[in-house]
Amino acid sequence: MTVSLSTTQILAGAGVLVLLFTVWRASARKARAAADAARASARVVSLAGRVLFTGAAFVGVQWLVITHPGSPLLLLVVLAVPDLIAAHVLTRALTVTTLDAPTMRRRGGGRR
Repeated sequence: MTVSLSTTQILAGAGVLVLLFTVWRASARKARAAADAARASARVVSLAGRVLFTGAAFVGVQWLVITHPGSPLLLLVVLAVPDLIAAHVLTRALTVTTLDAPTMRRRGGGRR
């Protein structure tokens, strides 16, 4: 049994294979982009939940200490610790750090 294909048929078959490969790659990229977007939104929701929970915990402890007066030192600590944490977080978030342009390392050591 011999198969004889014309040049046109071979080129058409190659074109179909290239088209299928291109569609497959595009769909894989689209799926990866959708997965990345879903992960990013999940991170934001997770972060928001943790922030709300921590804030509620701080407010609850502060409310408990303020409504049940006891030691002034305890009141000072309960009011100061969240402020110190917030100050640290804001300072780290708003501090601009600059990096000098990285020096290009050459293979083989020394100057040329």
